[in-house]
Amino acid sequence: MRSVELFGGAGGLALGGELVGFKPQAFVEWDRWACDTVRENAAANYPLVADWPVWEGDVRNFDWASIEGPIDLVTGGPPCQPFSMGGKAQAAKDTRDMFPAAAEVIRTLRPRAFVLENVKGLTRAAFANYYQLILLRLQFPELVARPNESWFEHLQRLQSEANSSHQDLSYTVIPTVVNAADYGVPQHRHRVFLVGFRSDLESEWSFPSSSNSADALLSDQWITRAYWDRHRVARNDRPESPASLDAIKARVDRSADMDMAPWQTVRDALRGLPEPIKSGSSRYHNHYFQEGARVYPGHTGSPVDLPAKTLKAGGHGVPGGENMLRQVDGSVRYFSIRESARLQTFPDGYRLHGSWSEAMRQLGNAVPVLLAQKVVGSVAEHLSLAGLMSDVRSVFESQAESA
Repeated sequence: MRSVELFGGAGGLALGGELVGFKPQAFVEWDRWACDTVRENAAANYPLVADWPVWEGDVRNFDWASIEGPIDLVTGGPPCQPFSMGGKAQAAKDTRDMFPAAAEVIRTLRPRAFVLENVKGLTRAAFANYYQLILLRLQFPELVARPNESWFEHLQRLQSEANSSHQDLSYTVIPTVVNAADYGVPQHRHRVFLVGFRSDLESEWSFPSSSNSADALLSDQWITRAYWDRHRVARNDRPESPASLDAIKARVDRSADMDMAPWQTVRDALRGLPEPIKSGSSRYHNHYFQEGARVYPGHTGSPVDLPAKTLKAGGHGVPGGENMLRQVDGSVRYFSIRESARLQTFPDGYRLHGSWSEAMRQLGNAVPVLLAQKVVGSVAEHLSLAGLMSDVRSVFESQAESA
């Protein structure tokens, strides 16, 4: 199936799509470092990205008419800074808001489906009206803003025209907020996915069900204790049992999630990976020690036996210490680039281009590959089913006409 990747970054979302059968016809990203990451992997003959057509620049300047043939899927993560809790939260006033550009690409290419990802902050009450504008514009891509029309005026017109308008192009849009840890990613990462299907497609779609749970991890660690045995953690090196052990047992007994796999932890993610080295050659790409980690209020690192805190797109001093590992004894150090890539479920053979801070920025902006694979894989199954149903309908219509 044929896809287009917008705001491609380090390639997490596109990698997930490639793993389930989508072939990018264009990979568009404005950041040079991120583009160089994809180019470096292609030059190293990394198989998943070897033939990605990378275009470095603004998606609004790309010649979309050059894309020949139908497109099955448009994917992308528009810049999150306009809606991030750590940013100025200016939404439509922020020049980095690329949702209008994404909607315009969808209007031009008319894909069978799209998958857009952004920070959970987009769904905050403060952005309620603008979030509604985004959803309506994606639902009706042809109802574009008029010259000199403010975004709020555009929203009012969309609200009044959408219900009475019979647009040639429309989409069913399913917005869903998820925690990546619930899908097997070793990281707490709350994000919103906006998934849309062209209205002429058959059958309904729902967001994939979660596969991993906190209660299953509690059981694995403190009831069966299989977690510690699996990792060969000596008894003296294990954390003390929680004081609330009886409450944990009661919670697990009542839990409906025990048929799920446990949340994946930092220890799970780093299994088999040696400590990062300070110098010399490592057999793992991007696996070098980074100096400077320290604890201070609000910056305490990610406990090794829980899913990591959300990786942030930055270097030293990022809010919350999310880019640091905290061991059982309380010691901390920065995650290496390779360790961070594992937390984002990138394959070990995939290289990140640039310095530690540049690579961490790319990883902090990325969609976890495993989460992308599960979401886009579900979309692929739906598109295949819709195509099959369309073929069956055509057969019956042909038989009816001949009769």
